[in-house]
Amino acid sequence: WVSGHQVLTLACLPNHRSMNPCPVYERESKTLFVFFICVPIGVSEQDQIQAKKNQARLCYITSQDTGKTWSVVTDLKDVISEKEKNWATFGIGPGHGVQMKSSRLIIPAYVYYFDSRTEPTSYAFTFYSDDKGSTWHLGKCVDGESNECHMAEIIDDKGNSELYCNARSISGHRVEALSECNGEAFDKPSSTCKLIETGKGCEGSVLSFAPDQATEKTWLLYCHPTNPSKRASLGVYLNKSPLDASKWEDPKLIIYDGPSGYSDLAHCGDGKHFACLMECGEI
Repeated sequence: WVSGHQVLTLACLPNHRSMNPCPVYERESKTLFVFFICVPIGVSEQDQIQAKKNQARLCYITSQDTGKTWSVVTDLKDVISEKEKNWATFGIGPGHGVQMKSSRLIIPAYVYYFDSRTEPTSYAFTFYSDDKGSTWHLGKCVDGESNECHMAEIIDDKGNSELYCNARSISGHRVEALSECNGEAFDKPSSTCKLIETGKGCEGSVLSFAPDQATEKTWLLYCHPTNPSKRASLGVYLNKSPLDASKWEDPKLIIYDGPSGYSDLAHCGDGKHFACLMECGEI
């Protein structure tokens, strides 16, 4: 970075490591939240899944001066305490959250759920807040196996809003689902399998934007490795009719043709420019 970087030493719990950052900006209070999970040092995701015992904690820090200073960490253990008896583990993002037209804040998440009849299986869901981040609630899981996810608000030409979920999967294609209730529950995932998953799966980023400032109607951008067998050739896809999963176009651009994996898209606000934070290796 040209101007250096800031290490967020407050974004942690003692004897834990911080993972899966998920920033979201609350417009009215001008508060920047950075959510993350904290996991005991030495405990892996697979350790928790095999033991069927969640050890991840949901935490956040905030800034009200665009990142110059930060609050102490808040541990939201009470939000998950009633649910985690059936959680092997959970995660959020990683990648940005969403503030919807209704002002609801959305943190994309996934959980490895199990019960007396089933082994842990991952499902995408939301953490959401309707009071500027003071209290948080859990939405219902997407129907069917789904993992790390990104979400975006789709607004149609009549101004109606739906929340779109795009999730990693082991099925060979991405899981796409829509919510008409702002993320409290999702419809059955689309049976259109146009967006392929790569290899054993990889996180992908999705972003909605209005191509014309004269209307609220939004399109979707999606970023993910385009190679079907390995994490390589990071590409960007466009859907001009985002309520229809069959309308995804072939990749408009290959951002990086070598080894590449996780990414996060951002809209620069002028309608024309976008940014992509990505991981990549040497060709």
